[in-house]
Amino acid sequence: MLRSVNVHLELATQGRTNMVFSMTPALGANIASERLDFVLDGERQDAREFLDLHGTRLHTFVTEKGTLAVDYSLEIGGRATYEPATELDLVTYLRPSRYAQSDSLTPLARSLFSGLSGYTLVQAVTDWVFENLSYVSGSSLPTDGATRTIMSRQGVCRDFAHVTIALLRAMEIPARMVSVYAPGLSPMDFHAVTEAYVDGAWWVVDSSRLAPRQSLIRIARGRDAADTAWLTSTWTDLAVMSMLVTVSADSLPFDTHYDRVALS
Repeated sequence: MLRSVNVHLELATQGRTNMVFSMTPALGANIASERLDFVLDGERQDAREFLDLHGTRLHTFVTEKGTLAVDYSLEIGGRATYEPATELDLVTYLRPSRYAQSDSLTPLARSLFSGLSGYTLVQAVTDWVFENLSYVSGSSLPTDGATRTIMSRQGVCRDFAHVTIALLRAMEIPARMVSVYAPGLSPMDFHAVTEAYVDGAWWVVDSSRLAPRQSLIRIARGRDAADTAWLTSTWTDLAVMSMLVTVSADSLPFDTHYDRVALS
């Protein structure tokens, strides 16, 4: 399967800013071609690439006040290299985290899913989130976590993922957030899904059911949205002036959302 990605961003910085972008596929992707450009008021900015603790490729540089244009293009084919879970993964992704408060949601999870285990439990959690939350653009704050999302019963993809992750961890299944490019997503944007560790492997589930899982492209993975943001900036404020994300695939699979799918 050949997939293509094109992203154009325009950001207004108010002063000297430290920028860290997470826009490229994670380490191990089968990349055919790739180009990432940062241009501030017509002047190219040189970025340095490094890896975070979760295997995410990050690009960082310091820029001055002005309008920063970001252009990214990618062609990717085939499957990425599969990375098995480490002992540390199974500890890290079982603990409560800022946006996935599994400790607070343990009583709810046990009342809803008592007696279930393995992938049957994963599917039950995914179904519950899909059936009990409404997808409403702009309905949540960047600081909202799983507990607040459950109370409001609405959110966007990251909120669906946080609730799924928290409920799975509360039932002692390691789970993590993955930011992805998603062919078939409408409206097109960066997307967030969940990986759950069952039967010796990571399986991807999407409680929003907005795009087929078989064609997803992994960008970043981590405990929750704090580890997977497409941009982290410090030192001064900035504003996103425009964002255009276009992702396509030469063939778009049909996804029942009940089969096991590995995101590699």
